[in-house]
Amino acid sequence: MPSKPSPTITPLPSLTTETHHIPPHPTSPIPNSSPTTGTGKPLLLYRRAFPNLPVSEKAAQTIERHLRQVGAVEPQWRYGMYATSHFHSTTHEVLCVFSGRAKLLFGGEGNPGAVETVVERGDVIVLPAGVAHRLVADLSSSSSSGPTAAAGEEEGEDEGGACSGRFEMVGGYPVGGEQWDMCYGREGEEGRVQGIKRLGWFEKDPIYGDQGPVLEV
Repeated sequence: MPSKPSPTITPLPSLTTETHHIPPHPTSPIPNSSPTTGTGKPLLLYRRAFPNLPVSEKAAQTIERHLRQVGAVEPQWRYGMYATSHFHSTTHEVLCVFSGRAKLLFGGEGNPGAVETVVERGDVIVLPAGVAHRLVADLSSSSSSGPTAAAGEEEGEDEGGACSGRFEMVGGYPVGGEQWDMCYGREGEEGRVQGIKRLGWFEKDPIYGDQGPVLEV
């Protein structure tokens, strides 16, 4: 889809983007942004890419509709994120926050180069294959504090898509790509990790189409 202004998203010139090149984990087979064992691509955070989401069940639907219009990723679930560090070896991932806010860790525990940050409603996370991620704490006002406040990424779906107040995202994956898998940086996963560097990158930005940060890294 050609890039054009949309009332749904922040105009590209006004978008605040964070780029994080996370080093491989020093003691486990988590490649993160490594150009040798991973994709060499950074973690990308689009702050308030969706600034005007409705405070209703239509928030997730608004994001899903936009993702499908752009056509780079297919939305597959609505949920939170696991409290255990994990990554995907078969596909990249795009996470769009439609409810709440949370503290997340990228890169794996015990990694000096890991990134801990807070994301909130309207933010978008572009996760290259191989980048570890986990929930540290759900900071939403209606959520109990602590790392178990969100039950788990990719485990289920909030069928209504309502803004419950707890931390929830729309998860999407490249159109035509492989099904996501689950890796934890454990012994025996080295063979799966080897395939990451052969994965192709996005041909369109998942949010902005023919332009956007994904195409500049």
